[in-house]
Formats: sequence, structure tokens, C-alpha cells
Amino acid sequence: MQRNRHSHHAFSILVLLLLGSTLALAGEQSTRPGVNRHYENPDWPVWVARFERPDREVYARRQAIVSVAGLHPGMAVADIGAGTGLFTRLFAPRVSPGGKVYAVDISPAFVENILRTCREQGLANVEGIVNTPRDVALPPASIDLAFLSNTYHHFEYPQSMLASIRRTLRRGGRLIVIDYRKQPGISTRWVMGHVRTNRDTVIHEIHAAGYRLLEDKPLLRSNYFLVFEKTGP
Repeated sequence: MQRNRHSHHAFSILVLLLLGSTLALAGEQSTRPGVNRHYENPDWPVWVARFERPDREVYARRQAIVSVAGLHPGMAVADIGAGTGLFTRLFAPRVSPGGKVYAVDISPAFVENILRTCREQGLANVEGIVNTPRDVALPPASIDLAFLSNTYHHFEYPQSMLASIRRTLRRGGRLIVIDYRKQPGISTRWVMGHVRTNRDTVIHEIHAAGYRLLEDKPLLRSNYFLVFEKTGP
């Protein structure tokens, strides 16, 4: 009887902690109001030309990025903030057979066009997901890898999104974050004005959300390449 009372007390404390965490995330204020307004009704060809151009580092180094992402057949991968689907289309053959790529974006037009281009290229293992600024809209424990390329600085609600991604990752699942280096005197004026925070703060935020840093890959120059692992269950 005594042990049952202790177990009930411990369970009650856990429920209260989880409830408090949920309420805190629900009350999270936007860090970048309006940062994604350009994607509400995007002109597809314009964004393809902007995102998939030779002088954009993540495009120029796309094959190197894919080669070190740790992909293998059977994996479930979420390309979060998939944009024009550049990495979605590169990932899809790497996780075949048996694997799947979720093209996740807040823009229905982006998702629709990604699925169209995947059909045109015969990529049948891609699913489109239109998410919200607070949630990736994927089932719990459904993916092995979450991939963010120049997406983290577009998170209006980073705590909520990191918690949502963590829920979707399976035990030991990984999170890759590629984003712009923000360094006064080194970074461009556009980066300094557009990107919310620097690499060290991003690492701190992700650590606090229940991940540990596995690697800081020296692959890129104007971007950093961080690999995290989900901690705990």
C-alpha cells in the first residue's frame, strides 16, 4: 500500500511536469513575427532560382552534404523546411528500398510542387507534409533523422519546434542543423540582419530541448553543420 502511494505520487509529479512543459511551449512567443510571410503564396520558379543557384553554398555542396548525412536504405527522414525539395529529391534514392522521406514545409505551394517534381523523377517514397510554425505534424517516433538546411533561423517558435521534432524522432534519432554562420565583421550584411542568432546560441537552445551534440562537421564555410542525437526515450 505504501509503495502504491509513492508510485501514485511520482506519477502525479511527472504529469504536472509534463503539463507545465506543454503549457510553457503553448505560451512561447514568436521570436521572428512575419519571418515566413514570403512563403505564404510563393512563386515557385522564383524560389527555385533563388535556392538552387551555384553560388549558394548548400546547393554547390549538396552532394557532399548528402554523402555525410548518414543515410542508408530503410531510413525515415524528415526534410523540414524542405523549400523547393532540393534535399528531399537527393535523399529519396539514398533511403531506398524501404525508406521514406517526408517533405515538410509550412507552404502548401512548396509541398505541392515538391511532390510534382518527385513524381516527374519517379521518386515514389516521398510524402508531403504541410506543418504549422509550432509543429512538424508527424506521428511520434516515426523518423530516424530530422534534417534542417537554412531552416532553423526561420523557426518562429524554436522551443515548440524542437520539442515537436524530438517527439517524432525514434530512440537515438539524429537532428542535422545546417545554418548560416553569424559573425560580426565576417558574415554578410544580409546574414547579420536576417539570421536570428549565432551557432553557439543554437547549440545551447538545442541542448536545452533534449539533444546532445555529436559532431560539428567542418564541411562548409559560410554555414555550420551540426549533428545532434536525441537523448532519453
